[in-house]
Amino acid sequence: MTLYIDPPTWPGHGRLWSHLVSDVSYAELHAFADALGVPRRAFERDHYDLPAHRYADAVSAGALEVSSREVVRLLHGAGLRRRKGVAGAAPGAQPRSS
Repeated sequence: MTLYIDPPTWPGHGRLWSHLVSDVSYAELHAFADALGVPRRAFERDHYDLPAHRYADAVSAGALEVSSREVVRLLHGAGLRRRKGVAGAAPGAQPRSS
């Protein structure tokens, strides 16, 4: 199981946030987030938003630190990228075959 997280540089609600993603499936992503105690409401389309104070927890649990560009590249490569306002696969969907 490999998950990826970008640095907490995204502002919102008076905090900085990171994006936690999987390059395999949403099921893998949800399982990792559940193990960290991240609430499902933090899931947005294709990633979890994690506040800066949870960044080290995710890395300690095994998430690999990558750039924000790499997060997007990984999601696209896996067929898991879901843009705002565009209908996408169900949250438990598996990536498309290559």
